[in-house]
Amino acid sequence: MSIWFWIILAAVILLGVLPLFFLPGVLYSVLLVRIPKSKWKRECSMPDDEEIVRMFDTGMAWAAENSEYKHEVETSNKKIKLCGEYFDFGYDRAAIILAGRTETCLYSYYFAKPYKEMGYNILVVDNRAHGLSGGTFATLGKKESEDLLCWGKYINEKFGVKSIVVHGICIGSAAALYAMISKDCPEYFTGMVAEGMFIHFYDSFKNHMKEMGHRNFPMTYIVMAYIRVCAGVNVVTDGPIYRIDKMEKPILMMQSMEDKFSLPHYAEVLYNKCSSKNKKLVYFDKGAHSHIRINAEEKYDETIKEFLNTI
Repeated sequence: MSIWFWIILAAVILLGVLPLFFLPGVLYSVLLVRIPKSKWKRECSMPDDEEIVRMFDTGMAWAAENSEYKHEVETSNKKIKLCGEYFDFGYDRAAIILAGRTETCLYSYYFAKPYKEMGYNILVVDNRAHGLSGGTFATLGKKESEDLLCWGKYINEKFGVKSIVVHGICIGSAAALYAMISKDCPEYFTGMVAEGMFIHFYDSFKNHMKEMGHRNFPMTYIVMAYIRVCAGVNVVTDGPIYRIDKMEKPILMMQSMEDKFSLPHYAEVLYNKCSSKNKKLVYFDKGAHSHIRINAEEKYDETIKEFLNTI
């Protein structure tokens, strides 16, 4: 056979394979990579979503009411700049609120109210690759958990905080869990609240794809490979389901029965595997993923306050 046969065959194979990797690469970049740098700014992430707009506006109103207590704060983790805002109400304990993907510290205002009412200062942060913080890749909780420990050290040393509770939403809850079970976690991290914790990001992503009407194979598996190569995280063989058995500090898990991404029946699996002697799982009837409080504010806040009283 002539050399042209092999050249044409190679070209056909290459042209057939490239789209297979190109489309998942685009999807990965859109969902989990901050390119350009203007992506995931400090603003309402979904101005067309009525519930998110209400959450955002309510949070902004809370921040405006408490503006006299606000400090712009900054720390770093391995040369990555981390930015946030600290509301110092004069207490020696604080709540750190960690939002999920695409959200910044402005979104986190919305969850601050019950913590202030219980005597906690508030730290809201821009996760890496979000807002004013540095970084390019979202790492689904892995490196965000290291950032969280840096934030804890910062407010412990600068503001004299002796007790820290972490409130995590979606990926924020995974980051909080990873930090809490780390061998480097100080004793002043005293507990965490998790809303919509997934078993691992692979499962959550599959559910997203299903909801969008796409096939999981091969798109999902190639996106997982991109995450492994680019962000250095294996979200198939690692995740809260593989780590929560090491969690011994107090934990409150809140789960919506309407969550289509972090499926409700997995919350009980996580709860049962958790080793903490102070653990609680509370289900809510309504609320999309990360939208529990907007659908049951009184129950949400009272659940948090009851938990804080046990720490």
